Amino acid sequence: MQMPVQRPSKPVKPSAQSGERPRLRPANSGRRIRREKRTIAAMLSIYCRDHHANHGDPQQLCGDCSQLLRYAHQRLDNCVFGELKQPCNQCRVHCYSKQLRPRVVEVMRYAGPRMTLRYPLLSLLHLFDKLGSR
Repeated sequence: MQMPVQRPSKPVKPSAQSGERPRLRPANSGRRIRREKRTIAAMLSIYCRDHHANHGDPQQLCGDCSQLLRYAHQRLDNCVFGELKQPCNQCRVHCYSKQLRPRVVEVMRYAGPRMTLRYPLLSLLHLFDKLGSR
């Protein structure tokens, strides 16, 4: 099933006299996007804890994983589907760069099955999103 695209609002044209810059479309901030951000953060915490030697706080991500999390949050903020988005693995628009897409896929494949034990509510909601988008 093809999901409708949320059309970005048109930027306001600045007046020639005011010297303002055109406004950009605001970042996505709905419930669905916030939940997707929590889900990717949970997946990265599971992956980082199991793969990277983090002798400090177990909830703290390493440098590479925290950069990947910031990038994923940026991609979710700019998702063209907005609140109508489907799960990333079913999306036809690949918003991750070619260099980072394999890393994100690796994290999701590793942490996805392990989420049911550590984050049961998030994994259940993610499953509903997958089933609902079919």
